Amino acid sequence: MMGSSCARIWLPPLRISPLTPLQKSTSFACDVLKGPLEVRGFYLSICNCHCNTVRCVHKCVQFADSNIPEKAKCGMSRSHAVLLRLWIAGSQSHRCGPGFSTMLQNEWSLDYTLPVPHLPRSWAKAVVATLALLCFGISYNGDFVFDDSEAIINNKDLRPETSLGHLWEHDFWGTNLISNTSHKSYRPLTVLTFRLNYLVAGGLHPIGFHVVNIALHSMISVMTLDVFSVLLGGLVHDGQGQLLNKAPKASFLAAMLFAIHPVHTESVAGIVGRADLLCALFFLLSFISYCKAFRKYDVAAEFSLCWIFASLLLCAVAMLCKEQGITVLGVNIVFDALVVCKMDILQLGVTLLGKDKTSERSLSWKRGFCTRVLLVSSGGAALLYGRWRIMGTGPPLFTEVDNPASFADSSLVRTINYNYYYSLNAWLLVCPWWLCFDWSMGCLPLINSVGDFRILALFTLWFFLIGITWQGLFSKNPDERRILASGIALVIIPFLPASNVFFRVGFVIAERVIYLSSAGYCILLSYAMCVLSRKGRLIKTILSVALGGMVILNITQCIRRSDHWRSEESLFTSALSVCPFNAKVHYNVGKNLADRGREESAIQFYREAVRLHPKYVHAMNNLGNILKERKELHEAEQLLSRAVAIQPDFAAAWMNLGIVQNSLRKFEEAEKSYRTAIRYRRRYPDCYYNLGRLYADLHRNVDALNAWQNATLLKPNHGLAWNNMIILLDNTGNLAKAEAVGKEALKMLPNDHTIMFSFANVLGKLKKYKESENLFLKALHINPNIASYHGNLAVLYHRWGRLDLAQVRYEFALKLDSASPGIAENYSLLKKKLGQLKQGQS
Repeated sequence: MMGSSCARIWLPPLRISPLTPLQKSTSFACDVLKGPLEVRGFYLSICNCHCNTVRCVHKCVQFADSNIPEKAKCGMSRSHAVLLRLWIAGSQSHRCGPGFSTMLQNEWSLDYTLPVPHLPRSWAKAVVATLALLCFGISYNGDFVFDDSEAIINNKDLRPETSLGHLWEHDFWGTNLISNTSHKSYRPLTVLTFRLNYLVAGGLHPIGFHVVNIALHSMISVMTLDVFSVLLGGLVHDGQGQLLNKAPKASFLAAMLFAIHPVHTESVAGIVGRADLLCALFFLLSFISYCKAFRKYDVAAEFSLCWIFASLLLCAVAMLCKEQGITVLGVNIVFDALVVCKMDILQLGVTLLGKDKTSERSLSWKRGFCTRVLLVSSGGAALLYGRWRIMGTGPPLFTEVDNPASFADSSLVRTINYNYYYSLNAWLLVCPWWLCFDWSMGCLPLINSVGDFRILALFTLWFFLIGITWQGLFSKNPDERRILASGIALVIIPFLPASNVFFRVGFVIAERVIYLSSAGYCILLSYAMCVLSRKGRLIKTILSVALGGMVILNITQCIRRSDHWRSEESLFTSALSVCPFNAKVHYNVGKNLADRGREESAIQFYREAVRLHPKYVHAMNNLGNILKERKELHEAEQLLSRAVAIQPDFAAAWMNLGIVQNSLRKFEEAEKSYRTAIRYRRRYPDCYYNLGRLYADLHRNVDALNAWQNATLLKPNHGLAWNNMIILLDNTGNLAKAEAVGKEALKMLPNDHTIMFSFANVLGKLKKYKESENLFLKALHINPNIASYHGNLAVLYHRWGRLDLAQVRYEFALKLDSASPGIAENYSLLKKKLGQLKQGQS
């Protein structure tokens, strides 16, 4: 009994015979709590003891969680203190004296002393959603950037005219899966959402795409509250089978940290990150469904097959959003073993080795566990088999620049560098201030020697991983075992497809692939804060300040990084300070500058990209194109020749080399280059167009027409090829065929003013003046400031005998282009004719 200052509340003695295990459900009569109290699912040996004051009970509970000697100051044994802890935990669901159960429960709860407000569930969800919107909402009006151009702008599967069936036959980028050039990323449901965005917005308007991404991240962040409440507080249900949140503050903290983690910026602000968001959404739904299968497990040891099959179905949906979705099955199995079955790995090992025969009866986790594992494994195998069949020609092919470590000759070098990449991914979770849109091509040089100081990162990573895993598997505290093991599983398992362990991936580091892994990190970080907050007032104060600072810094970094992702210019230039030796960063900065007409600056960045990576054929190709336009043909030829020597199947470089050689009047070499390009890319309409231009220069008119016809067959909206066919047929006097081609061209491109202009000239020569006039006027309506259009319409009126209208058009054409010799000459002829008519009238 304690001093007189302590309020006396007598607790009924819990009398259980020594060494008697508690069965599945043991009830105690409790006078103070006014009803029965149940302690479930534990096997303990209890000594007779009881304490009779609140203060003494507090000390007993603290003793139950500590490693101090076997007797508390009050005389209570450790085993009875543990039982008392469970007894107090159950008091939450019963009526008792004012503040009694809350006070006692808080003493051992995960949330006790955690410097986070305890909010009602609806308020917690609202705060998490608001923080997610605050962090990434600034990206709502961003442009299409980086990979968006290929996955969205150039992806025909988004267009309404494309059959929906093609979505199930093409990869994420719109390429047929059976093609050797396919990336094999099969994500039809993600592409379907892009298509819906396109239909709702009436075209490629990025705002709608960004808004959906931001909303998805907010939804996912709110859903993590339910997931974290299970992993941090345990799978506990009330009498109606409703899930109870035993760690509301800790789960709120973890969800908040997830919502504001800056590493998510690429997934949220980059529209192609939709795949990761949708995958995460259905991943969490699959996990929650699996949890619902055990609503009656505590009472009747029953589980629901319907919810397990629902979990498998949601896993399949997650896979159709991104391949990473299959990993939820691994998380579900780990959760089943450690949370549902409360498996003690150390005790299991002892039992299986036959060293403790009496422990065999404690293997309660056997009930249905093997059946569930079989179901989940069978479902996963079926999904993997289906996914493999869909890939068609096997795994995708990547180049050394995409993932240099995977091409290292030594398996030791590959292993070391893979583990170095893992450590950098972990560092991005811990310190997300070193973010970049691309980490390839020299950004992370290979570790080729054991003397490289970066090897320390590997040892640091595995020191913490092994330590956390060991503690999570073999801790005597079941709560700690559940939380640490679940957290580390959620970090590692979703990351496995990106680890290069099972197959080669096409990147070094990609921030979006750790979107799900960050949830496991948030669990571990929240638990660490819970533990530290119990170390005393000073530590708790420091932790409160650090937590507040972390939240502010993360929100600031999210907003800053989201702003970078709003345009390609800011995104690419932001990477220069993070990865200054990344050739792809310089390449993309140069490409963006070239697109904006800043060729001088673009040349500098392209040259730097080639210097950093001498085999960077795409940089050589783009630099050669700019030099070609600037008439620096000899250097352009050298660069393009190097590019095709390095990569002989680089069709675009072969075509550009042909253009340069044509300009240098190396006609035979140009024809060979064009033919080589077509050999490597059979469906290459632009190359056929340029080949036709070569033949036209050589006066091989039939070959030119055939080449342009091939271009239009491959690309029916190839306006230049149609226009050149009309012009060539017009110039060679084949007006009837020119008219037929012109009509067909306008069916394909009814608003192409250049085709209208060329076709109008043909109709004028055929003396179909009215039809010709209509086409000229339509062309001028689309583009009224082209002098030649006015000049040729004037010629038509001149032939037609409508001289007054011809004079007006000639004068307007000369205002637009006074230096045009053809218009001036025709106008002189008209004035002479008008003069003659005036003289004749006089």
